[in-house]
Formats: sequence, structure tokens, C-alpha cells
Amino acid sequence: MQIYLDYSATTPPRPEVIAAMESAMQDGWGNPSSLHHWGSQAATIMETARMQVAELIGADADAIAFTASGTEANNLAIMGVAQQYRKPRHMIISAVEHSAIEKPVAQLEQWGWQITRLPVDNYGQVSPADLSTAIRKDTVLVSVIYGQSEVGTVQPIPELAAVIQAMAPLSRPIFHSDAVQVAGRLPIDVQQLEIDLLSLSSHKIYGPQGAGALYVKPGTELVPLIRGGGQENQLRSGTQAVPTIAGFGEAAKLARQELEQEQQRLLKLRDRLIEQLQDHPELVLTGHPEQRLPHHVSFYLPNADGERVTGKTLVRQLNLAGIGISAGSACHSGTLTPSPILKSMGFHNAAAKTGIRLTLGHQTTESDVDWAAMVLKQIIDRVMASQLVTAGSK
Repeated sequence: MQIYLDYSATTPPRPEVIAAMESAMQDGWGNPSSLHHWGSQAATIMETARMQVAELIGADADAIAFTASGTEANNLAIMGVAQQYRKPRHMIISAVEHSAIEKPVAQLEQWGWQITRLPVDNYGQVSPADLSTAIRKDTVLVSVIYGQSEVGTVQPIPELAAVIQAMAPLSRPIFHSDAVQVAGRLPIDVQQLEIDLLSLSSHKIYGPQGAGALYVKPGTELVPLIRGGGQENQLRSGTQAVPTIAGFGEAAKLARQELEQEQQRLLKLRDRLIEQLQDHPELVLTGHPEQRLPHHVSFYLPNADGERVTGKTLVRQLNLAGIGISAGSACHSGTLTPSPILKSMGFHNAAAKTGIRLTLGHQTTESDVDWAAMVLKQIIDRVMASQLVTAGSK
């Protein structure tokens, strides 16, 4: 038996998505910027996908700029704002951002920008009051992740947006959120949220890898990262990957159609898994117990030493048992250093090496959850016993 529980890392493309991509490759291979029949066919496919992605988040199609990934969308948001200024200004991010936000911001910091990293509580949530205090006259951008990929905590984005909207228009910073983990799992309406920029990723919602998007509220100015022919409303030059974008659009359409039903199904599975794992003395839930992504379960091992037993230890052992999970974020699961996310939440170094993440998806069943919980608890018993034996032999 093989059970995939790493849907926050990537999701398997739906059959409908694969069919949409095959159709686009056969019928939409033209350059969408060309004016002839073949170009018009490609452009029609691409613009249909643009509308489908826009509808998923309550946006107008013209506000969607396609990118090659959620990471690129995040970089376009951060650097697209920063490059408008000759002199360094001030930005605010949370202390639990994905590396696709943290690293470009760290680069700006090296160039003289002032960066405020909002602290989080033990659940990984930022406080709107802290945001209000942190905003300065020279603050040009606030970026707070919507749903944290490692611990599953959902941030109070509407309350944070309200803080920014309460400011005078001329002094109001741009508000961006990385919604890669949220789109297709929780309802999003960018107009109700009053958000300026929002990042999305295709392969997190059963679309193909290699496609992302940035929602850009009309009137929001950005400097492009890639210059050339001026595609994507002058924000990303280069001939668009029409088949990939078509797959993204189909995935967004399915996600919108099935969102409410799938959200409720995943919530039940998530809570079932948490309930079964919480009764084990070596596992403690991380992230917010209620305000968390509907598909996301994360734990740490409070009694593990962080050297002989880590999150990676459990990932490897579960993989041998045919179960796929992540040690924290998949983007950092190959490293041996403590999780910066868990450290920001107050965990010490040893504990911050023991985080694990089990994320559920379209193909997950109750039997998958039950089997994975049983196997994980057996593996934990074994590795913790081994840790005690090793420690006692010294």
C-alpha cells in the first residue's frame, strides 16, 4: 500500500487537467501574440484559463498575470514594488514567510532596505496590532503569508487588510499575500479582502508544475522582472506556455466548482488524523488548532534529541512503509538546520528539527488516514526507543 500525504508540496494533475493540456498542445501551439488564426486559437485558450484562475479568487481576468511559479509571483510582488524606488525604503513581512518571500526581502536588506519581520505567537499567527505599530511613513509594502505551509496556520488577512485600509490613501502601503496554500482550499475574494497583490501556484491545486499567477489590483504599479515583448500586461515578457496555462485554468475551474464540498471532506479527514495522533505522548500539534488549513496536519516530537531523531528520520521511515510526508516545508526538508518557522514560534533548536507535516488531498481516504496514523505511531515508538538505547550506551 502506498499513501501520499504531501499535498502541500505538490498535487497530482487531475485527468481533466492533463486532457486540457493535451488539447492545447494539439490546437493551441501558435504564438498567442500573433494576429493570425493559429495565434488567435492559442490566445483564446490562454484567456479562457485567465478567466478561470480569476474566478477562483473573485478577480477580474485583466488583473491576472501568469508566471512560471508561485515563487516567481512572490518575487515579482516584492521586487516589482522595490524597483520603483531609487533609495531604500521600508517593508514589512511576517516572521513565518516562505523562502520565496524571505530571500528576496533579505536581498533588499543587503541593499539597504529596512525590513520589519512581524513576530508571531506560539500558533504562528501575527497580530493586527503589531502590524499597525510597525507601519512607518516610508513603508511601501506589507507581505503576510495567507496559509503557512509548514504548520498550517491561517493568518487574519481580513483584519490585517483593514489596518492598511484605515490609513490615508496617499500613505497606504501595498498589501501582498502569498496564497499558494490557500487557493482552492479556502474561499478567496480579493475584492472583499481589499488586497493589492496575491500569489498563486498551479501545482498546489492539481494543475501542472511550471505555472503560477500574480493577482494585481488595478492601479497597482509594478516594475517587471523580465523585460522583452511586454506580455502579461507588460509584467512578464516571454511567449506564454499555453498548454501549461491551460492546465492551470482547468485546475482552477475544478477547484472552484468543488471547493465547498472538498473543504468539508478534508476538514473531517484532517480532524480524524489529528485526533488519532494527538493521543500519542511523543506528538504535539503545531500551528493553530482551529484557524488552520483544512488539509493540513503538523506535529513535533518534544522528547526527541533533534540529532538521532528528527523530522527527516520519520520521513525516511514512513517512506520505507510506503507513506509520503514532509519534514516541515518540502522546500527545506533536505536541510539539517532547525526550522526557522518553528524557531519564530518559540521552539528551541532541537524541537525545531523534529517537525513533520502530513497534508491531505483529493485522493485521500479515511482508510489512508487510519493506516498512516497507525504506522506513524509504531515508527515513533521504535525510533524513540532506539534513541533511549543509544543515549544509555554512552
